[in-house]
Amino acid sequence: MSWLVYRLSNSAVVLGIVAFSGQIPTFLLTPLGGVAADRYNRRRLLLATQILATIQAVILAVLVLTGAIAVWHLIILSIALGTINAFDMPTRQAFVVQMIDDREDLGNAIALNSSMVNVARLLGPSIAGLLIATVGEGQCFAINAASYLVVIATLAMMSVIQQKNTGKATVWQQLKGGFSYALGFAPVKYLIALLALLSLAGMPYVVLMPIFARDILHGGSRTFGFLMAASGVGALTGAMYLARRKTVLGLGRVIVISSSLFGVGLIGFSLSTVTWFSMLCLLLAGLGMILQLASSNTVLQTMVEDDMRGRVMSLYAMAFVGSVPFGSLIAGYLASRIGATHTLTIGGACCLIGSFLFSRKLPVLRKLVHPIYVRKGIIPEVSTGLQAAAELRSP
Repeated sequence: MSWLVYRLSNSAVVLGIVAFSGQIPTFLLTPLGGVAADRYNRRRLLLATQILATIQAVILAVLVLTGAIAVWHLIILSIALGTINAFDMPTRQAFVVQMIDDREDLGNAIALNSSMVNVARLLGPSIAGLLIATVGEGQCFAINAASYLVVIATLAMMSVIQQKNTGKATVWQQLKGGFSYALGFAPVKYLIALLALLSLAGMPYVVLMPIFARDILHGGSRTFGFLMAASGVGALTGAMYLARRKTVLGLGRVIVISSSLFGVGLIGFSLSTVTWFSMLCLLLAGLGMILQLASSNTVLQTMVEDDMRGRVMSLYAMAFVGSVPFGSLIAGYLASRIGATHTLTIGGACCLIGSFLFSRKLPVLRKLVHPIYVRKGIIPEVSTGLQAAAELRSP
C-alpha cells in the first residue's frame, strides 16, 4: 500500500497520513479489544474480525483492479482495518494459550507463534514488493483478500476450551484494572515502554522505504521489493533462532542486543547510497526487530496471569502498532523538511538510546521476574546458591 500511495501522491506527507489513518484506531481502541478478549469467547471474536477484514480487503482489491482507487479511499479503508485490528490483535495473542495442552510448552509455543506472526508481517510486504514489479498492486490486494478465507476456515474447524470469565466487573473497571496492573509492575511497564519507543522511532522506516528505493537508490518497484525482502530475510533468521530456544530464560539479554541491532541497522541504511549495503543494513534491522518483538511477547505472556492476558497483550499491541501512526506522521513531516536520510538516522539513534536505558534497568527487572517464574514452574523452586544466582542473571 505504501508503494501505491507514493505512486498516486508523490508525497512523503501523504505517506505518513495514510499510515497514521490505518494505525491510530489501534492506539485508541486496542485497550477495549483487550477487555473484550478477557470477557467473551475469543474464537468467535476472531471469526468476526476476520470476516470484517475480508470485506475490507475485497473492496480495496476491486477499487485498485478497476482503476477507481484514490488516496481518500485508502484513508477510509485504512481506518476501517485499523478498527478491526484493534479487537483482533489482543484477542489473537490471548487465544494462543488456549490452544496449548501442556503448559510446559507455553514458552516455546509463544515464541514460535510470535515469531511466525512478526515474520509474516515483514515477509508479506517483501513478497508484495516483488509481485508489484510483475503483476501490479491490484493482484497483490486480490491475493490478500483470498487469504482471509483460509483463516476463517481454520478458525471454524478449531475446538478449544473456553477461557474463564473475568467476573462481573464493568468494562470500565476491567479497563482500569488492566492499566493499573501493567503500569504498577515494572517488568511489564518497561518492556512495553521500550517497544513503544522502537515502534515510534524505528518502524516508520517501512513507510519511508519507497523514498529510499526511488529517490536515494535510484531504483523502482524491483529495488523496493529487494529492500523489503532483505528485511524479511533478517526477520526469518531471527525467527529460526527463537524457534530453537527451549526456555524463556535469557530473553532479557536478547531484548537489549536486538534493540541495539535494530538501531544500528537503521542508521546504516539511512546513510547508505549503495543498494547491496542498504540490503545488508535492512537485514540487520529486520533481525533486530523480530527478536525484540517476539522476545518481549514471550516474556510478557509467561509473566502475566491468565485473567489479565487479553488486557496486557492489548497494551503490547498498542505499543507495537499504536505508536507507529505517530511515528509515521512525524517521519513523513520530518522527511519533507530535513530529508528521509536525517529522519531515519534520528530514529535509529533513539532506538540505541532506548536499548541502553533498558539495559540499565535489567538487573532490577530480573529480580522481580524470578519469583513469578519459580511459582509457574519455569525455574525450579529449590536451587543452590550458585544456581539461583545464575537464574537471576538469565531471565
